[in-house]
Amino acid sequence: MADVANERRKQNPVLKLCVEMGPTVVFFVVNYAYGIFPATAALMAAVVAALIASWTLTRHVPVMPLVTAVVVLVFGALTLFLHDETFIKLKPTIINSLFGAALLGGLAVGKPLLPIVLDSVMRLTEEGWRKLTFRWGLFFFFLAALNEVVWRTQTTDFWVSFKLFGTMPITILFALSQTPLILKHEIKTEERAPAPDHW
Repeated sequence: MADVANERRKQNPVLKLCVEMGPTVVFFVVNYAYGIFPATAALMAAVVAALIASWTLTRHVPVMPLVTAVVVLVFGALTLFLHDETFIKLKPTIINSLFGAALLGGLAVGKPLLPIVLDSVMRLTEEGWRKLTFRWGLFFFFLAALNEVVWRTQTTDFWVSFKLFGTMPITILFALSQTPLILKHEIKTEERAPAPDHW
């Protein structure tokens, strides 16, 4: 019973949303009030706080926020130390490219990594995981390219706003668009089997 309760806490959607989106909201608000460099420092603090909150409440740290935090801390430190906002603008490109390469690379060698990357509790058939992994891999590369276009052609304030009001809605819409695929390949509760060994 304790394991079940812990799993529910670990996958609490509100907590998951706060951990993954909270730092971006902080980044936007501080940038609006004080500019990109204080916002970068606030983002660095926010990603660390989000990980601590996740671990404290669930004894679990999701993979995506963890990888994101590492990249934010590295590129944020470069941004502040060199006083060059280019580094923090490259952060989404690096993160999304890493996820895209990991997903498609894993798929190429027969090891779908999507359940790990998305910290997922879904149970899909192997065909379902392959198709979903391929789509998410391409989508992450799309986000990387989109970030490059936006930060290189628009103002810093527009880029910060786009992260919150552009990238997030696009990601949510893409995730929702995968619902038919998930429903088609979902293993129902009574049919659920252990994940394939090669995960």
